[in-house]
Amino acid sequence: MEKRLWDSPEKLRMLLGELVSWKSITLSEDERQFPMKLQSKLLGLHYFQRHPEHLSLHTADIGRKFLTALYKHPDAVQTICLISHFDTVSTEEYGELEPLATQPEELTSYWLERPNDLPEDALTDLKSGEYLFGRGTMDMKMGLALHMQLIEKASIEGWAVNLLLLTVPDEEVNSAGMRAAVPKLLEIQEEFGLQYEMFLNSEPVFSQKPGDTLCKVYTGTIGKIMPGALFYGRETHAGEPFNGLTSPYIASFLTRKMEWNPLFQETELGETTPLPITLQQKDLRLEYSTQTPYRSSALYNVFTMKQTAEHIMGKFEQVAKEAAEECNAAYQYICQTQGVKPVGHIRVLRFEELLRYSIDKFGEEAIEEMKADVYGREEWDDREKSFRIADKLIIQSQELAPAIILLFAPPFYPAVNSSGEALVEEAVEFMKTYGQKEFGLSMERVHYFNGICDLSYVNGSGEGEGWQAFKKNTPVWQDGYSIPFADMARLKAPVLNIGPFGKDAHKRTERLHIKHAFEQLPLLLEKWIKP
Repeated sequence: MEKRLWDSPEKLRMLLGELVSWKSITLSEDERQFPMKLQSKLLGLHYFQRHPEHLSLHTADIGRKFLTALYKHPDAVQTICLISHFDTVSTEEYGELEPLATQPEELTSYWLERPNDLPEDALTDLKSGEYLFGRGTMDMKMGLALHMQLIEKASIEGWAVNLLLLTVPDEEVNSAGMRAAVPKLLEIQEEFGLQYEMFLNSEPVFSQKPGDTLCKVYTGTIGKIMPGALFYGRETHAGEPFNGLTSPYIASFLTRKMEWNPLFQETELGETTPLPITLQQKDLRLEYSTQTPYRSSALYNVFTMKQTAEHIMGKFEQVAKEAAEECNAAYQYICQTQGVKPVGHIRVLRFEELLRYSIDKFGEEAIEEMKADVYGREEWDDREKSFRIADKLIIQSQELAPAIILLFAPPFYPAVNSSGEALVEEAVEFMKTYGQKEFGLSMERVHYFNGICDLSYVNGSGEGEGWQAFKKNTPVWQDGYSIPFADMARLKAPVLNIGPFGKDAHKRTERLHIKHAFEQLPLLLEKWIKP
């Protein structure tokens, strides 16, 4: 009889501990090594020893890879794709306990003996003995462990359904892994004669509000888009302030109007998106001097459900023009009271307008050379490169300044929703009914997962006329960042997210509910998936 590696709560907990111990912070060497370790681990299953062609590594980008592991029943075409990511955010907030951040058993034991520096809610959970602490325990290596257990059970018991495990890097930054995986999913579908019936993610449960402890089934995922602004003023010496206009001064007017602005908020199916917030604001200068700052950037987070990029850019432009008017009025008043002449009048331009102006002035070849110079700076990420491209263009056309240049920066996550689809509704009803009957577990349906996830890149979401504004106003589009819209449109199957309950993702008190993760959820998933 074939030995089972992960078929009990104890073995599953040991598997999670091992996966968490493989540090895999996004963009680190450990992240690059993780899929190779995982491939070796999965080769411990007899199924993949007999079918090594079903277990593969694929190139994502910059030396990173994603992994696919297919359990194929000889008579089945119906396939559930199990999606997860293996990267995590950094662990620096653990301070001197950072070496224990990826050792969940040791970290939990340490805090049990020395609990003094934990906040009250985390301390209560620690003392209850119901939680396991550590980076990646809930977000989201437990989801990957659950999928590995399902693959093992299906392969040993011969389930009459196909399961394709897909685990990717980089979900926490750009979703480069998932974007690269989309065309590969189509190749695998054709090669093995699969029919995708559902894309199932197991991201953890995210609370809807403080104190929320209900387990959830998500039938969609929220969208995310990041409008950004380059503020270009006039430089001067700090001793002659009225000979210039600082970019932080201009930026302050737009940031004040963007932060928590209900204009961008949506409500669908009784759920409402969080309000916009500033994710980054900084001076573009690389060093200090007594020259006043005249080039700054700001990046704003906007969640979406139905709104397209054109909707968001239209609203962003409206708010930016209002901010520019207020800034101009305040600036004119100061100049008037000081008896000086203003250096200019702030205008608002979309990036596409700046690009068109620059091409007309310099020609496409010169613009491509400017872009190439930016792309050559490997230390800059896609967000920095977006602003630097706009910066290069406006520096060469300072007759447009002072100005606010509006753009989009990666990543972009389309919203997806499968509420109302038969298979999804059946799954929701099963989880609620069986969870209550078997464990007394109360579960609620949420239409949009509020933590953003890689499900955004399946089910054909995001393409269309309203999204042309994203392509036209994203400076790094196609050259450094792209989304496989055409291939996404061919991955037409409903989405569902069912994952473990935990708390404090991306915080040093990240923790996983032990009973739900190792006892309840594995049985719920098995009973639902197994034919």
